[in-house]
Formats: sequence, structure tokens, C-alpha cells
Amino acid sequence: MDEFANGILFFMPEFFTLIEANQAMQTVRPLMDELQEIRAKILVHQPAAWPAMQKSAGNGGNLALSKMVQEFDRLDVLVHRIHDLGAQIKDLNSGLLDFPALKDGREICLCWKHGEDDIVYWHEADEGFAGRQLIDWE
Repeated sequence: MDEFANGILFFMPEFFTLIEANQAMQTVRPLMDELQEIRAKILVHQPAAWPAMQKSAGNGGNLALSKMVQEFDRLDVLVHRIHDLGAQIKDLNSGLLDFPALKDGREICLCWKHGEDDIVYWHEADEGFAGRQLIDWE
């Protein structure tokens, strides 16, 4: 899939090289930063949300809930943009992403967690985060 990032058209590979995945992170990182900010806002307002939803169901709405709906809408947009770039969100809570890649002819995942600078870990496709290993190739 072709995608625009900062006004530049580039091709999204089915499998990423380490260089391609780290280049994609230039676009993904700010999206994930915003996603984590929205997640934190939603969690702060979560305890009050359910009673407000119950009350507003019968009276036509609630300003606080309208704002939360906007946050959820933006969250949805961010998740789709990240997926469209080829990254797979594995854990929204910790900001964990995988990029499909190949190593020695087998499918693996290049693994990044929110807060890390670059992608420096990988794991077998069926192992997940627990199998993360430091990348020892270039």
C-alpha cells in the first residue's frame, strides 16, 4: 500500500527491513505518543463515565460524554493510521508494536515499545513480547 507521510509518498512493504521499520517509526512514534495521551485521558475519566452514560441515555446527552466520544473517535483514527503504515498494535496499554519482517527466510517481528528510541528488538512470530531478543544483525 502506498502512504503519505509528511507529504512524501512511500511504499508499505509486506515485510519490513530494520531500516524500513525504523524509517516508519518517524511517522508512527508521534501517532503512538498521541494515542497514549488519549488513552491516559480516557482512563482518568473512566470511573465517572458509566454513571454518566446511564443518566444521559434517558435525557439526550452529556457534555463530558460527548468529549469522551471525540477522544474515542480520535483514538480510532490513530489506530487505523498506524495499521495503514504496516505496524501491528499488539498492546495498546503499553504501546507495543510489531513490524512483520523476515530473518533467514522465516517470518519474525521487529518489536517496539512506546518510549523506546528505535527498534532494537525482535522476536519469533509465534513468541510475542516474552521472546524479545536484541537485534544482533544489520
